[in-house]
Amino acid sequence: MNGEKASRREQILAAAAELFARHGFHGVGIDDIGAAVGISGPALYRHFRSKDAMLGEMLNSISHYLLDGGTARADATEDPELVLAELVDFHVNFALTQPSLITVQERNLANLTDVDRKQVRALQRRYVEVWVRAICDAVRGVSERQARSAAHAVFGLINSTPYNRYLDDTELADLLRRLALGALHSLG
Repeated sequence: MNGEKASRREQILAAAAELFARHGFHGVGIDDIGAAVGISGPALYRHFRSKDAMLGEMLNSISHYLLDGGTARADATEDPELVLAELVDFHVNFALTQPSLITVQERNLANLTDVDRKQVRALQRRYVEVWVRAICDAVRGVSERQARSAAHAVFGLINSTPYNRYLDDTELADLLRRLALGALHSLG
């Protein structure tokens, strides 16, 4: 795929994410997405076969990004404390820079096709397992079940950022990091 076409697809997905986050998947039509990127709704079909395909690509892409980024951070060092801190920082940064994608991911899993939903869920489970390993390595005496529940709780904390904008991004990132690491270390 050439760079211009890839860039246009990314533009369309970003606009769709904003619209889906604001109005819900079913509250947005192809014409709305087209208007947001300056083309007709039907012209979107040159880039995506359907609105469902857009959502599928969007959520699969997010899930791959999180898994690849989490795995890279977990593999970058053998220091369990540093791995955990890097995972928290990575997820906080994603949540703060991509609030629409966080909202779409949270609210629209049920709107995916069966095939896409299975792929996204499998990727999400693998991302959780990266966190489970990191938590178990960094916090003494925590079981895998506790670590899995803790990972989901920390995701909930961090992923709430699209709804909480009382602080600037730097202050909010610092607060989320301290809260997440404090909660995880309280398990031990």
